[in-house]
Amino acid sequence: MPKYLTIDDIEVRDKVVLVRVDFNSEIDLKTKKVTSDVRIRAHGESTIKDLSEKGAKVVILAHQGRKGEPDFIPMKQHAEILEKIINKPVNFVDDLFSEKAQNAIKNLRSGQILVLDNVRGFNEETKKGSPEEHAKTDLVKNLAPLADLFVNDAFAAAHRAHVSMVGFTAVLPSAAGRIMERELKSLSKALENPEKPCLFIMGGAKADDSLEISKYVLSKNIADTVIVGGVTSQVFLAAKGYNLGDKNMAFLAKKKVIDLIPGIKELIQMYPKGIATPEDLALDMKGQRKEIPITELPTEYSIFDVGKKTVDKYNQLIKDAKSIVLSGPMGVYEKKEFSVGTKRIFEAIANSNAFSLAGGGHTISALKQFGLSDKISYISTAGGALIEFLMGKKLPCVVALEKAAKRMGSTQ
Repeated sequence: MPKYLTIDDIEVRDKVVLVRVDFNSEIDLKTKKVTSDVRIRAHGESTIKDLSEKGAKVVILAHQGRKGEPDFIPMKQHAEILEKIINKPVNFVDDLFSEKAQNAIKNLRSGQILVLDNVRGFNEETKKGSPEEHAKTDLVKNLAPLADLFVNDAFAAAHRAHVSMVGFTAVLPSAAGRIMERELKSLSKALENPEKPCLFIMGGAKADDSLEISKYVLSKNIADTVIVGGVTSQVFLAAKGYNLGDKNMAFLAKKKVIDLIPGIKELIQMYPKGIATPEDLALDMKGQRKEIPITELPTEYSIFDVGKKTVDKYNQLIKDAKSIVLSGPMGVYEKKEFSVGTKRIFEAIANSNAFSLAGGGHTISALKQFGLSDKISYISTAGGALIEFLMGKKLPCVVALEKAAKRMGSTQ
């Protein structure tokens, strides 16, 4: 486990606590209204509420979109949504670190909550740098002297070494928030000595991520078997020498995944028993589902799902597994005719006794669509940070928290 502090390790009563959260939400680009409260709710009902109830003076740092993009808006709406979620007054100041924001922080009483404006309004925010370099920026130099503690709860952005993500760790006692702590513990359970057999199910369209993750988990003996579906399985089948047909090969070329074939071929040669690929496929024949064995390839029709024999084969592996990591659907689950593979495989995971971890936007949407969300052991709402963690990469924000804990002379 990473060695970092949590908010249980530090007394927060009457202390000013800077909390970096990930409130970045879906926005209606016409009305500029926030249309999803999922991330605001997650942070609000855990870390923010907890700190407020413990008597901290809570100051929230968050971003929405990027400067120049249509979803770049102030954090006022987010503050109003947070207030409704936690049923407690939430103050907002349309300033980030100037006199207006500083006075609002100084006037906070214990238990009160203040949301500062969009951190991406600060031009240097998205520059990469070390915590020590970022500590010299105006954002940190103006806010850090007013605070007693920095809490990073933004796991979804933990792969970004931005100013507000790592800068405060160089100058303030620092800890992980509840979301950060929960994500790291659950992901570590899947990657550090997982209960065997361990399955990694790689579906969806991001075949480049799947190759890197497969390579890492197989070489480190984390996964016993990697199961592939979706566009990822098509690239793996092509790497095994199957001609998918001109239409499907052109689709893979358009997705820019053809270049992955040599690397996947090498991986399959290294781990011939460690990778499970489809035995049959479902084709879109003018809106109708038509299943064919892979021996009947190539085909002139688009591949939209795995076939039922493949589902049975994969479900047997799922039944025997003790740990499962799920990332990506098996096919075009949004269309009823082609949701069969995703639905049946996701149901098998939900009904298994294995520890299951799921992540990725389409994975979460599919689980919700099939009413299976509450049957998964842990669902990660992170995107890029989750992928980098599964690839075995060090997340800058976690490293920064570990360094801060060492500097304080205390670890978990």
